[in-house]
Amino acid sequence: MAGMIGTLWDGVALRRERCGAEPDAPPRPIALPASWDDGGAEALAALAPGSGPVVFPTLAEGWIRRVTMRGRRLGLLDSPEEADDLAAALRALLLARRGAPGIEVWRERKDEARFVLNLPAFLDAAGGFDADAYAAAVALGVRVLDILGQGRAPRLRVGFADLAGLLAAFRLPYDSAEARAVAAAIAALTRGAAEAQSGRLAERHGALHPVALIWPEPPAETAIPGLAAAARAALDAAAASPGLRHHGCVALAPADAVEALLGAETAGFAPAYGAVRPSRDGEGRMLLLPTRAALRAGDVAAGLLAPPTPESRAAMEAAVLPFLDAAPPAAPAMPATPQAPRRSAPRPVSAPAARTWRITIEGARIALRAAEDDQGRLREIAFSLPRESIASRALHEAVAQAVSLGLGHGVPLDAFVDAYAYAPGTGGMVEGDPAIRRATSVLDWAFRRLALDYLGRADLPDPAAEEVPPPAQAQASQPPLLPLDLPAQHAPRRGRALRHAA
Repeated sequence: MAGMIGTLWDGVALRRERCGAEPDAPPRPIALPASWDDGGAEALAALAPGSGPVVFPTLAEGWIRRVTMRGRRLGLLDSPEEADDLAAALRALLLARRGAPGIEVWRERKDEARFVLNLPAFLDAAGGFDADAYAAAVALGVRVLDILGQGRAPRLRVGFADLAGLLAAFRLPYDSAEARAVAAAIAALTRGAAEAQSGRLAERHGALHPVALIWPEPPAETAIPGLAAAARAALDAAAASPGLRHHGCVALAPADAVEALLGAETAGFAPAYGAVRPSRDGEGRMLLLPTRAALRAGDVAAGLLAPPTPESRAAMEAAVLPFLDAAPPAAPAMPATPQAPRRSAPRPVSAPAARTWRITIEGARIALRAAEDDQGRLREIAFSLPRESIASRALHEAVAQAVSLGLGHGVPLDAFVDAYAYAPGTGGMVEGDPAIRRATSVLDWAFRRLALDYLGRADLPDPAAEEVPPPAQAQASQPPLLPLDLPAQHAPRRGRALRHAA
């Protein structure tokens, strides 16, 4: 492996496979660590762009070098030695299948980056949970995302995966108070470790946000020894920071191929997929093999990993939500990856989707990202407005967070559409959306677009030209500052007037 001599990759034994990202995809040569299972090969096929050969260390080193080079260029890494240390830590974390950035980083997409940590990978040799190593991995994820965000991103997306696999290792039923206490402590530890690292970055580069710990007390004790104390210590460390670099750091996201690469069987805090997974033997006959969670659970796996009720999942979400910076997606458990031969293996269940719209309003670039649950329902939104002022970006970020939290707590999308459709602001002609040609503001376009896609509503016509002030006038008359005017006084009345006019 030229160019990697003297690094961790130098001693990694590789084996070769031929597979595609899906059972019916054209196979491509894959070189991956010899100890990894075939699921890792399929994940690498999905993560690597193109259709040619994939060598795991080369593919990983591509994004690791981009991170360290950008960090040096931006002054976020002070020396070559610090960059080398960061690269070495990322290699070790990845090789242990403990954590990695999302698919958007591997494929060099412009989407907002995320960093996911595989909880069962932090089980130690004695059967406990290595909370110190987990906290260090969270801090590492914050550093990576901060660099990828040019040191200016107000929000980061560090999250965890396969809580169900961790619970199985300690034989905790998903629908139990003990499991919910573990989940709350994991989320609190993640939040505390992330904000403590944000505070350390603020000490070096300047604080941008105040410390504001508004979560409840973490569990006083859990079934996992040392976890509650680690969570408490992490929150205390965050509270002692003089300020924060980021407004938020922790968010769960729908799974992509990175979870499969790490060996995680579920996304976020989703329940286990089951105790068995379908596979085929060398002669093509169907058989059922135990999942990783079942192997950890041992002889109680069948009962322990039975499908939980919707109420138990809602209770788990309620335990985790106070420690997150955004409402979590309703992601299903990811099915375990079948073993070869892949040409006859069943297609895996799709992970929840996310979609992004990109338009311009009077020449200003706008991006709207929507995350969905496994049933295609909207769960979270986010805006990207690269050319807007800091105040305008903060306004739209606050609206997006409020909407995401509301959706996560059962507020119907219709309510937000009625509140924000035809909201005043800086509007004008819309380019890039054939269904919406004119908007009174970014919020007007965004929520009418969501109404079309998620509610099938065709009762929200474009505003008349005279109802959209010129950009300069709009900026003078509608400064992008909170609070917004009460929705009931604007959106519904304006919408009815426009419908009558049509």
